[in-house]
Amino acid sequence: MKHIGKSAAAALLALGAGTVSATADSCSGHSHDTGTAVGAVGGGLIGGLATHSVLGGLGGAVIGGVAGNAISRDQDCNHHVRHRVSYVDSYGHRHYYYR
Repeated sequence: MKHIGKSAAAALLALGAGTVSATADSCSGHSHDTGTAVGAVGGGLIGGLATHSVLGGLGGAVIGGVAGNAISRDQDCNHHVRHRVSYVDSYGHRHYYYR
């Protein structure tokens, strides 16, 4: 149980460092802190349990945080696809816009 506690502490340390770069993106304007946090905690636990060391937990937390942030950004940007819409004015001209 000592290793799990050390791994959890390492994951929390890496989480603090990893969420600094989890700012909003230009695609949606949303922050991706949750994806970064879930990835860092999961990666820290997996890395710590797999290597039985604190350094493995820290490395797993960093890699998991980066991966969680990237996955969160990818999923968020894919949900904000712009659609081309058109209408015909009173003169019969078609106009296009995106929403």
